[in-house]
Amino acid sequence: MTPTGTDSAGHPRPVIDLHTHSAVSDGTETPAELVAAAATAGVDVLAITDHDTVTGWAEAAEAARVHGVTLVRGIEISCAWRHSSIHLLGYLPDAGDRPLMEELARARDSRSTRLERMVALMAADGIPLGYDEVLAQVGPDATPGRPHIADALIANGTIRHRDEAFRSWLGDDSPYYVGHYAPDPVRAVELVRAAGGVPVIAHPFTRTRSGDLDDALVERMRDAGLAGLEAFHRDHGPEEVARATALADRLGLLLTGSSDYHGEGKRNRLAENTTAPEVLDAIEAASSGATEVLRP
Repeated sequence: MTPTGTDSAGHPRPVIDLHTHSAVSDGTETPAELVAAAATAGVDVLAITDHDTVTGWAEAAEAARVHGVTLVRGIEISCAWRHSSIHLLGYLPDAGDRPLMEELARARDSRSTRLERMVALMAADGIPLGYDEVLAQVGPDATPGRPHIADALIANGTIRHRDEAFRSWLGDDSPYYVGHYAPDPVRAVELVRAAGGVPVIAHPFTRTRSGDLDDALVERMRDAGLAGLEAFHRDHGPEEVARATALADRLGLLLTGSSDYHGEGKRNRLAENTTAPEVLDAIEAASSGATEVLRP
């Protein structure tokens, strides 16, 4: 098994955080602000992995040069399997790869129409919210998502934090939940690989997921080109870390650790989980080189 990341503070250098979000998707900071925050937090290597979009890459790259942070450009793809959502991180894919970019565009378009339907259901039940309020929370070229509904509810004073909205109204088991297009996870792995990228399942055994990720599916994804599992994550306890470690050992997968930072949108803090340097080296070696790791 490839050496893993860590789940504690006081990391040895370099500090590598391979899963963060900007306001281009559902984070609360611009890509430049995200990179600046990472530099302030002592992060040496940062991956920007916004949902279904590469729009933030250029701004993050410029900020990384300014702040002396090594940047790994990536994406997070929402996949659907057996009524469950599986998130796939794709590191260093070619942003000019047409099949992958078309798949991401299809997912983004579906997310937008889905939010309007969710808001209509909520408003019909007396929850004080209009779709225009939600649109006001979605930045230019950003990928719309449920967190933007939560942000609208915060802005109009209904709640104080996104967590409240997801507990009460926005969870997968909520009567207001509306699905959106998401690719099959095996297909998503194939698309990332065909684009020269390196796929890793994000928080595979999160306790907040509706449904359980089947080991047999992970094996199918491995056969399609899956490179690793994000084992060290806030949503994983000791049992989930042990399960990921055992599965990675059996299937020959990498293990990563990341913060899944969203700015003020989540309580996750930068570098609260990190990845070992040799794992990053393996990810870089497994990519096609079409998108390089940007070093200062």
